[in-house]
Amino acid sequence: METEKKVLACVDRSHFADHVADYAIWAAQRLKAPLKFLHVIDHHPEIGSGEDHSGAIGFNAQEVLLKQLSDADAQKAHAAHESGRLFLNRLRERALAAGGVAPDMKQRHGELEETLVGLEAEVELFVWGRRGESSETAPRKLGRNVENVVRALRTPILSVTDDFREPRRAMIAFDGGSLTRRAVEYVAASPLFDGQAIHVLMAGQEKRDNPKQMAWAQETLAAAGREVVPLLIPGEVGGVIARTIEERDIDLLVMGAYAHSPLRSLLFGCMTNTMLCSSGIPTLLMR
Repeated sequence: METEKKVLACVDRSHFADHVADYAIWAAQRLKAPLKFLHVIDHHPEIGSGEDHSGAIGFNAQEVLLKQLSDADAQKAHAAHESGRLFLNRLRERALAAGGVAPDMKQRHGELEETLVGLEAEVELFVWGRRGESSETAPRKLGRNVENVVRALRTPILSVTDDFREPRRAMIAFDGGSLTRRAVEYVAASPLFDGQAIHVLMAGQEKRDNPKQMAWAQETLAAAGREVVPLLIPGEVGGVIARTIEERDIDLLVMGAYAHSPLRSLLFGCMTNTMLCSSGIPTLLMR
Protein backbone atom coordinates (compact mmCIF):
# COMPACT_ATOMS: atom_id res chain seq x y z
CA MET A 1 0.00 0.00 0.00
CA GLU A 2 1.42 3.36 -1.05
CA THR A 3 2.04 5.77 1.83
CA GLU A 4 0.37 9.17 1.59
CA LYS A 5 2.98 11.82 0.93
CA LYS A 6 3.35 14.48 3.59
CA VAL A 7 4.42 18.04 4.24
CA LEU A 8 7.74 17.84 6.06
CA ALA A 9 8.68 20.83 8.22
CA CYS A 10 12.41 20.97 8.97
CA VAL A 11 12.80 22.77 12.29
CA ASP A 12 15.64 23.56 14.66
CA ARG A 13 15.96 25.33 17.98
CA SER A 14 16.02 28.84 16.50
CA HIS A 15 13.19 31.37 16.75
CA PHE A 16 12.54 30.76 13.03
CA ALA A 17 10.93 27.41 13.92
CA ASP A 18 7.56 29.01 14.72
CA HIS A 19 7.42 30.62 11.27
CA VAL A 20 8.32 27.33 9.60
CA ALA A 21 5.62 25.57 11.63
CA ASP A 22 2.94 28.12 10.70
CA TYR A 23 3.64 27.89 6.96
CA ALA A 24 3.85 24.09 7.13
CA ILE A 25 0.49 23.94 8.92
CA TRP A 26 -1.03 26.16 6.23
CA ALA A 27 0.48 24.07 3.42
CA ALA A 28 -0.66 20.78 4.95
CA GLN A 29 -4.21 22.08 5.31
CA ARG A 30 -4.24 23.34 1.72
CA LEU A 31 -2.79 20.12 0.31
CA LYS A 32 -4.88 17.92 2.64
CA ALA A 33 -1.64 16.13 3.45
CA PRO A 34 -0.25 14.76 6.72
CA LEU A 35 2.16 17.06 8.53
CA LYS A 36 5.46 15.96 10.01
CA PHE A 37 7.96 17.94 12.07
CA LEU A 38 11.57 16.85 11.69
CA HIS A 39 14.36 17.92 14.03
CA VAL A 40 17.84 16.85 12.94
CA ILE A 41 20.41 16.84 15.72
CA ASP A 42 23.55 17.62 13.79
CA HIS A 43 26.84 16.19 14.94
CA HIS A 44 29.90 18.44 14.84
CA PRO A 45 32.84 16.18 15.64
CA GLU A 46 35.23 18.97 14.83
CA ILE A 47 33.99 20.92 17.86
CA GLY A 48 35.67 19.69 21.02
CA SER A 49 34.66 19.99 24.64
CA GLY A 50 37.39 22.48 25.38
CA GLU A 51 39.10 20.14 27.83
CA ASP A 52 42.78 19.29 27.46
CA HIS A 53 43.25 15.53 27.33
CA SER A 54 46.82 15.60 26.11
CA GLY A 55 49.56 13.95 28.08
CA ALA A 56 47.24 11.67 30.07
CA ILE A 57 49.28 9.41 32.34
CA GLY A 58 48.64 6.44 34.54
CA PHE A 59 47.77 2.77 34.11
CA ASN A 60 45.17 2.14 31.39
CA ALA A 61 44.85 5.91 30.96
CA GLN A 62 43.77 5.60 27.33
CA GLU A 63 40.96 3.16 28.08
CA VAL A 64 39.71 5.25 30.99
CA LEU A 65 39.78 8.42 28.91
CA LEU A 66 37.87 6.80 26.04
CA LYS A 67 35.20 5.57 28.45
CA GLN A 68 34.88 9.01 30.02
CA LEU A 69 34.49 10.62 26.60
CA SER A 70 31.97 7.97 25.54
CA ASP A 71 29.93 8.51 28.69
CA ALA A 72 30.02 12.28 28.19
CA ASP A 73 28.87 11.92 24.58
CA ALA A 74 26.02 9.65 25.64
CA GLN A 75 24.89 12.19 28.26
CA LYS A 76 25.00 15.01 25.73
CA ALA A 77 23.05 12.95 23.18
CA HIS A 78 20.39 12.08 25.76
CA ALA A 79 20.08 15.72 26.86
CA ALA A 80 19.81 16.89 23.23
CA HIS A 81 17.16 14.28 22.47
CA GLU A 82 15.07 15.15 25.53
CA SER A 83 15.33 18.88 24.84
CA GLY A 84 14.34 18.27 21.22
CA ARG A 85 11.35 16.18 22.29
CA LEU A 86 10.02 19.05 24.41
CA PHE A 87 10.65 21.47 21.53
CA LEU A 88 8.70 19.29 19.07
CA ASN A 89 5.84 18.87 21.54
CA ARG A 90 5.49 22.64 21.67
CA LEU A 91 5.21 22.80 17.86
CA ARG A 92 2.71 19.95 17.94
CA GLU A 93 0.51 21.99 20.29
CA ARG A 94 0.88 24.95 17.94
CA ALA A 95 -0.42 22.84 15.04
CA LEU A 96 -3.37 21.57 17.07
CA ALA A 97 -4.25 25.12 18.18
CA ALA A 98 -4.34 26.14 14.49
CA GLY A 99 -6.97 23.50 13.80
CA GLY A 100 -4.67 20.99 12.19
CA VAL A 101 -4.51 17.24 12.63
CA ALA A 102 -1.91 16.10 15.15
CA PRO A 103 1.38 15.99 13.25
CA ASP A 104 3.98 13.26 13.36
CA MET A 105 7.23 14.16 15.08
CA LYS A 106 10.66 12.78 14.34
CA GLN A 107 14.17 13.35 15.62
CA ARG A 108 17.23 12.14 13.78
CA HIS A 109 20.92 12.28 14.63
CA GLY A 110 23.06 13.03 11.60
CA GLU A 111 23.57 15.43 8.73
CA LEU A 112 20.60 17.42 7.38
CA GLU A 113 21.30 16.80 3.69
CA GLU A 114 21.68 13.04 4.05
CA THR A 115 18.56 12.84 6.24
CA LEU A 116 16.33 14.76 3.84
CA VAL A 117 17.51 12.85 0.79
CA GLY A 118 16.67 9.64 2.63
CA LEU A 119 13.15 10.85 3.42
CA GLU A 120 12.39 12.51 0.07
CA ALA A 121 10.35 9.63 -1.36
CA GLU A 122 7.65 10.17 1.28
CA VAL A 123 7.50 13.98 0.99
CA GLU A 124 5.21 16.13 -1.16
CA LEU A 125 6.59 19.46 0.05
CA PHE A 126 9.50 20.47 2.25
CA VAL A 127 9.14 23.58 4.41
CA TRP A 128 12.09 25.18 6.14
CA GLY A 129 13.55 28.48 7.25
CA ARG A 130 15.95 30.44 5.11
CA ARG A 131 18.09 30.71 8.20
CA GLY A 132 18.37 28.53 11.25
CA GLU A 133 20.11 28.03 14.53
CA SER A 134 23.59 28.06 13.01
CA SER A 135 23.06 31.50 11.44
CA GLU A 136 20.68 33.07 13.96
CA THR A 137 23.34 35.45 15.32
CA ALA A 138 25.59 35.43 12.25
CA PRO A 139 25.65 38.26 9.71
CA ARG A 140 24.92 36.00 6.74
CA LYS A 141 21.36 35.98 5.45
CA LEU A 142 21.27 32.32 4.43
CA GLY A 143 21.82 29.27 6.59
CA ARG A 144 24.93 27.21 5.93
CA ASN A 145 22.93 24.21 4.61
CA VAL A 146 20.58 25.91 2.18
CA GLU A 147 22.34 25.62 -1.17
CA ASN A 148 23.78 22.13 -0.67
CA VAL A 149 20.48 20.68 0.49
CA VAL A 150 18.38 22.32 -2.23
CA ARG A 151 20.76 21.02 -4.90
CA ALA A 152 20.45 17.50 -3.46
CA LEU A 153 16.62 17.42 -3.61
CA ARG A 154 14.06 17.33 -6.43
CA THR A 155 10.90 17.85 -4.37
CA PRO A 156 9.59 21.45 -4.12
CA ILE A 157 10.85 23.39 -1.11
CA LEU A 158 9.00 26.25 0.55
CA SER A 159 11.67 28.48 2.05
CA VAL A 160 10.15 30.91 4.56
CA THR A 161 11.34 34.01 6.34
CA ASP A 162 9.52 35.73 9.16
CA ASP A 163 5.98 36.07 10.49
CA PHE A 164 3.28 34.05 8.77
CA ARG A 165 0.95 35.80 6.34
CA GLU A 166 -1.47 33.69 4.36
CA PRO A 167 -0.53 34.08 0.68
CA ARG A 168 -3.09 35.83 -1.50
CA ARG A 169 -0.94 36.83 -4.48
CA ALA A 170 1.79 34.60 -5.88
CA MET A 171 4.34 35.40 -8.56
CA ILE A 172 6.26 33.02 -10.81
CA ALA A 173 9.66 34.28 -11.94
CA PHE A 174 9.38 32.80 -15.44
CA ASP A 175 12.05 32.59 -18.12
CA GLY A 176 10.70 29.84 -20.36
CA GLY A 177 13.30 27.32 -19.20
CA SER A 178 12.53 23.80 -18.05
CA LEU A 179 12.58 24.63 -14.33
CA THR A 180 10.21 27.57 -14.61
CA ARG A 181 7.91 25.70 -16.99
CA ARG A 182 7.73 23.02 -14.33
CA ALA A 183 6.92 25.79 -11.84
CA VAL A 184 3.98 26.93 -13.98
CA GLU A 185 2.66 23.36 -14.22
CA TYR A 186 3.02 22.89 -10.48
CA VAL A 187 1.18 26.12 -9.68
CA ALA A 188 -1.58 25.17 -12.12
CA ALA A 189 -2.10 21.78 -10.48
CA SER A 190 -1.44 22.38 -6.78
CA PRO A 191 -4.24 23.23 -4.30
CA LEU A 192 -1.62 25.34 -2.54
CA PHE A 193 -2.51 28.13 -4.97
CA ASP A 194 -6.30 27.88 -4.98
CA GLY A 195 -7.88 31.31 -4.73
CA GLN A 196 -4.63 33.19 -5.33
CA ALA A 197 -3.95 35.65 -8.12
CA ILE A 198 -0.98 34.30 -10.07
CA HIS A 199 1.42 36.87 -11.53
CA VAL A 200 3.76 35.55 -14.21
CA LEU A 201 6.82 37.77 -14.61
CA MET A 202 9.30 37.62 -17.47
CA ALA A 203 12.19 39.99 -16.82
CA GLY A 204 15.64 40.47 -18.31
CA GLN A 205 16.48 40.90 -21.99
CA GLU A 206 13.65 41.16 -24.48
CA LYS A 207 13.65 38.02 -26.63
CA ARG A 208 11.68 37.21 -29.74
CA ASP A 209 9.97 34.18 -28.21
CA ASN A 210 9.02 35.83 -24.91
CA PRO A 211 5.40 36.49 -25.98
CA LYS A 212 5.06 32.87 -27.11
CA GLN A 213 6.45 31.57 -23.81
CA MET A 214 4.17 33.90 -21.85
CA ALA A 215 1.15 32.76 -23.88
CA TRP A 216 1.92 29.14 -22.97
CA ALA A 217 2.17 30.03 -19.27
CA GLN A 218 -1.09 31.98 -19.39
CA GLU A 219 -2.96 29.21 -21.18
CA THR A 220 -1.64 26.52 -18.81
CA LEU A 221 -2.69 28.44 -15.72
CA ALA A 222 -6.00 29.65 -17.12
CA ALA A 223 -6.93 26.08 -18.13
CA ALA A 224 -6.60 25.17 -14.45
CA GLY A 225 -8.93 28.02 -13.45
CA ARG A 226 -6.20 30.33 -12.17
CA GLU A 227 -6.51 34.11 -12.25
CA VAL A 228 -3.43 35.12 -14.28
CA VAL A 229 -1.63 38.48 -14.42
CA PRO A 230 1.04 38.39 -17.18
CA LEU A 231 3.99 40.76 -16.83
CA LEU A 232 6.70 41.32 -19.45
CA ILE A 233 9.15 43.81 -17.91
CA PRO A 234 12.64 44.31 -19.39
CA GLY A 235 15.52 45.09 -17.08
CA GLU A 236 17.95 43.49 -14.65
CA VAL A 237 16.23 40.35 -13.41
CA GLY A 238 16.87 40.63 -9.69
CA GLY A 239 15.91 44.30 -9.55
CA VAL A 240 12.72 43.79 -11.58
CA ILE A 241 11.62 40.88 -9.41
CA ALA A 242 12.26 42.78 -6.17
CA ARG A 243 10.48 45.90 -7.42
CA THR A 244 7.47 43.93 -8.69
CA ILE A 245 7.13 42.07 -5.38
CA GLU A 246 6.88 45.40 -3.57
CA GLU A 247 4.69 47.21 -6.10
CA ARG A 248 2.15 44.38 -6.39
CA ASP A 249 2.25 43.27 -2.77
CA ILE A 250 3.25 39.71 -3.66
CA ASP A 251 3.02 37.19 -0.79
CA LEU A 252 4.73 34.17 -2.34
CA LEU A 253 7.47 33.89 -4.97
CA VAL A 254 7.88 30.77 -7.13
CA MET A 255 11.18 30.29 -8.94
CA GLY A 256 13.59 27.72 -10.31
CA ALA A 257 16.55 27.09 -8.04
CA TYR A 258 20.23 26.59 -8.79
CA ALA A 259 19.88 25.93 -12.49
CA HIS A 260 23.64 26.30 -12.99
CA SER A 261 26.51 24.26 -11.62
CA PRO A 262 28.15 25.24 -8.30
CA LEU A 263 31.31 26.26 -10.19
CA ARG A 264 29.45 28.56 -12.57
CA SER A 265 27.56 30.06 -9.63
CA LEU A 266 30.85 30.66 -7.83
CA LEU A 267 32.42 32.37 -10.83
CA PHE A 268 29.46 34.41 -12.06
CA GLY A 269 27.22 34.71 -9.03
CA CYS A 270 24.03 32.90 -8.16
CA MET A 271 20.60 34.41 -8.83
CA THR A 272 18.92 31.96 -6.44
CA ASN A 273 21.06 33.05 -3.49
CA THR A 274 20.64 36.70 -4.46
CA MET A 275 16.86 36.40 -4.45
CA LEU A 276 16.74 34.38 -1.23
CA CYS A 277 18.88 36.99 0.51
CA SER A 278 16.98 40.01 -0.81
CA SER A 279 13.39 38.77 -0.82
CA GLY A 280 11.46 39.09 2.39
CA ILE A 281 8.65 36.75 1.34
CA PRO A 282 8.33 32.95 1.26
CA THR A 283 9.84 31.40 -1.86
CA LEU A 284 8.84 28.10 -3.43
CA LEU A 285 11.97 26.59 -4.98
CA MET A 286 11.65 24.21 -7.92
CA ARG A 287 14.42 21.79 -8.90
